[in-house]
Amino acid sequence: MSFDQSASGQRSFLFLQGPHGPFFWSLAKVLRATGARAWRVGFNAGDQAFWRDTQSYIPFMDTPENWPDTFRQMIAELSVTDLVLYGDTRPVHSQAVEIAKAAGLTVHVFEEGYLRPWWVTYERDGSNGNSRLMQMSVADMEQCLDRSEQRSPPPPTHWGDMRQHIFYGALYHWFVMFLNRNYRHFRSHREVSVSQEFALYFKRLLRMPVHRLRRELATWKVNRSGFPYHLVLLQLGHDSSVQSHSGYARMSDFVQEMVTGFAEGAPRHHHLVIKEHPLENHREPLRRLVAQLTRKLKIDDRVHYVPGGKLAGLLDDAQSAVTINSTAGQQVLWRGLPLRSFGQSVYDKPEFVSRQSVSEFFANPQPPDAEYYRTYRRFLLATSQVPGGFYSRRGRRQLLRRAVDMMLNEQDPYQARFTSSAAERPQLRIIG
Repeated sequence: MSFDQSASGQRSFLFLQGPHGPFFWSLAKVLRATGARAWRVGFNAGDQAFWRDTQSYIPFMDTPENWPDTFRQMIAELSVTDLVLYGDTRPVHSQAVEIAKAAGLTVHVFEEGYLRPWWVTYERDGSNGNSRLMQMSVADMEQCLDRSEQRSPPPPTHWGDMRQHIFYGALYHWFVMFLNRNYRHFRSHREVSVSQEFALYFKRLLRMPVHRLRRELATWKVNRSGFPYHLVLLQLGHDSSVQSHSGYARMSDFVQEMVTGFAEGAPRHHHLVIKEHPLENHREPLRRLVAQLTRKLKIDDRVHYVPGGKLAGLLDDAQSAVTINSTAGQQVLWRGLPLRSFGQSVYDKPEFVSRQSVSEFFANPQPPDAEYYRTYRRFLLATSQVPGGFYSRRGRRQLLRRAVDMMLNEQDPYQARFTSSAAERPQLRIIG
């Protein structure tokens, strides 16, 4: 395979897989306006459909085993200076990131916002459990921030871009299912087949009105019950943050552990509310599992299952919440509620996340240090959280206004902030 050479000294951005939809194409257009070159590697027909320039599109049709060698050849022949991807844990991405770092490339990682829904995360080299935030203490962040800065507003009460997200997910998998004949070696990084993935997205899209009715009814029952309750915040079992940064292979394992711990530790008059992820497509029969388990433990009258939807209405009166490592944990902490997480996450700091066992937590959940969490949140908004979204036109426009300048900066968002702070306060220790 041979590729055209890029001009000497010119920045050349190589895009891998991005969020479903046209965001990566829009980002490449703005980067080209700066004088840079932009290329896209596609692994299936869904990737190809959202990249409008055939001259800069590079289809990878070989076997996965040959991907590392092909990638090395690409970055050498294209004189690639920058790698751009969405998430860093799927196999083709994790291999590419390792090779790119060894070659001295700048690695740009986009991810869903740590402070959803009106923000996107932009980092260098890794996100979630691979983020530089994992090595930063809240004390470091506090030193970096100007104490006179205005405090940030609370998170909005809706997820954002939901219909567009589901639509682009269904469309992407339609392309892969029906137009993928040239990519015969393509293997999804998820367990289900592409046709099953498309069917699940399409079914979810069609049944949104039904899900909304069920959700509102379930939420109404919880709110009118008058009992104290705790929240279990479910995630998508196939999500990379669960698969790569937790000890749970399936969401059903987490559900079973939480329900059992609640039965053992919670006061007898307390209830448990299990909330689905808004994009849950029912690969696992979680509702059925909850019904079977609660009947066995004789607590079925104290456990409620809510199918997705907004979180704010349930958080307002909750006693506490548990999750693996969902970004929804940030909304829990912002409200000052006790939180127990069970996976690696960027907000898993001892100042505001409980370390109690499951049963102990439900018996007497320890609240977070609210002041420390406000400091942490301000730091995120001053660094890696970019206003906007991947899926709606309005969200993409807002995101592009800041993302490109952040990508062109020699320093990543955290380094830039610490360096700026160090110039003002020479005694500050800069994180390497």
